[in-house]
Parts: sequence; C-alpha cells; structure tokens
Amino acid sequence: MAHHDHTHSHPGSAHAHHAVAAAPTFSLLRLSAGQRLAGAGVILAGLWLLVFLVLG
Repeated sequence: MAHHDHTHSHPGSAHAHHAVAAAPTFSLLRLSAGQRLAGAGVILAGLWLLVFLVLG
C-alpha cells in the first residue's frame, strides 16, 4: 500500500533526542529529601533577609 511510503519521525526517536538535548546538568530529583528541605530553608532565609533589608 502507498500509505506506508511517507516518512515521518517516530515519537520514540524524536522524543529521545529531545530529552537528551533538554536534560539539565543539575537535577533536583538527585537530591535527597533532607537536602531539598535544607535548600528550601536556605532560600527562604535569603528571601526573608532581602525583605528585612528592603524594609529596614
């Protein structure tokens, strides 16, 4: 049948190439729950410090 003669990229191959190209070098998924919690605490402390500097 002529229907199968057309060419198009398969979702698997195109997606795999895109995933490699868009892969971040630093991933939050690699951190443990404790490390993520500590990082969130540091970020919140920094934001509060900025708030107090602006208001102060």
